[in-house]
Amino acid sequence: MKVALLLPLTSTGHTEAVAKALKQAGELALFELDNPDVQLIAKDTKSTPEGAQAAAEEAIREGAELILGPLFASSVRAVAPIARQAGVPVLAFSNDGQVAGNGTYLLGFMPQQEVGRVIAHSLSRGHRRFAALLPDDSYGKVIEAAFRDAVASGGGVIAALETYPPGSNAMVEPAERIVKELREAEEALQPIDALFVPGGPETLPRLGPLLSYASLGTTGVTLLGTSGWDYPSIGREEVFRGGWYASADPRGWRDFSERFAATFGSSPPRLASMAYDAVSIAIRLAGQPAGARYTAVNLTRQAGFTGIDGPVRLRESGIAERSLAILEVQSVGATVVDPPTGFESSTHFSPSRRVN
Repeated sequence: MKVALLLPLTSTGHTEAVAKALKQAGELALFELDNPDVQLIAKDTKSTPEGAQAAAEEAIREGAELILGPLFASSVRAVAPIARQAGVPVLAFSNDGQVAGNGTYLLGFMPQQEVGRVIAHSLSRGHRRFAALLPDDSYGKVIEAAFRDAVASGGGVIAALETYPPGSNAMVEPAERIVKELREAEEALQPIDALFVPGGPETLPRLGPLLSYASLGTTGVTLLGTSGWDYPSIGREEVFRGGWYASADPRGWRDFSERFAATFGSSPPRLASMAYDAVSIAIRLAGQPAGARYTAVNLTRQAGFTGIDGPVRLRESGIAERSLAILEVQSVGATVVDPPTGFESSTHFSPSRRVN
């Protein structure tokens, strides 16, 4: 039984290195789960939609029953109609919901789910009045919509919201304005409980000093974030310590990283777990008869699956629903303060993962 893995194996710089690691992660799953009936065939998308289309056509001609990948949304969009016409499902690595559906499932982490999880946790801890400082770009617009929905559905109030142009010093004034609004709310005896600041290592080190300079850490406002906060040095900036963010439970990732490094001699990029989990899903369903393995019913099973990044189930919409943890930033690293709840009767497909 053949499963195709479509990746930009010939590319430039960081993309090629990531693609190589995803291929290695898929091979690691094949080795660890040890099903000799499954053949993984890697195809190079050459980092273009045209290359992805050609790779998919070749894989289907060779008898692939399932396509894993591609990595980029534009390539997924090119592959989807070809795979659909051939009746071959796609488990892609994008997180662009616009390319999901009609037999194409996305294993990428959806920012909307992370926002909903961290806001729900904050509401459960009694927070009701929220503020946000968001990037003024396409990602920021997705995040803002999810933030507004999550706060409103939980009975909260958005008391202040500012946006900043990413990648420039123009974030100084919006940061100053949001801090001013926090102070004014406190003086009016209507304090804001939490400030939502999504971002990652490319933006937070610049925002942190602006918030610290305003002594934000002394106001009692809890900072909230998404999985972009999940990098080792975030706690160097005191203002982020004690803040909460939504991400996968890190224990599975740590275990996988150790096994990957021991096998290949280097640490994996964060995206590598998706390739491992995709191959694992393929192997988990491989025991059924040809033609009945990768049906929509099997792929969207209510119990879902549990892999490196914890519980996941594929929905009919093509979006992967994930059970996320809440982590609290410490001076060094972060600790889980609210673990993922999982899905009822989940089927584990990663037997080598240790449970601590």
